[in-house]
Amino acid sequence: MMISVFLLFLVGVYAATPQIQQPNDQIPIIRFESEGPNVDGSYKWLYETGNEINAEESGYVKNFGKGEGEEVQVAEGKFSYKSPEGDLIALTYIADENGFQPQGEHLPTPPPIPPAIQKALDYLKTLPPSAVGSATNIQPQYQASPFKPRGRF
Repeated sequence: MMISVFLLFLVGVYAATPQIQQPNDQIPIIRFESEGPNVDGSYKWLYETGNEINAEESGYVKNFGKGEGEEVQVAEGKFSYKSPEGDLIALTYIADENGFQPQGEHLPTPPPIPPAIQKALDYLKTLPPSAVGSATNIQPQYQASPFKPRGRF
């Protein structure tokens, strides 16, 4: 009787402990959908895996048909997964003419700009733009003297 209780205890402990995934274990794809790429440059895809990874993305061409230099490929998407600590990591993003712009609770954020620096930046924005090439027309206000050898001591 005592042995069977002990065995049941061991089975319970084994079942309750998280199983570490081995490198050769295959993770099933639970869901996969894909559409495109279409003639107008649009597409979309999504997938979900057995280890709680979810990802999806859709894209299109902004200003489609306006010609090279005017058209911009845009991609919008999101993904999520569980960290080794068990926390949900989720990220949404857009990528367009302004670059890759991710958003997520886990991403670091810069500290606020100190008020004195912000005041200086605001002031610099009010100044008129300088003329291109005007820096090359500036004459030095002092004349550098050539190197003069000095005595040994």
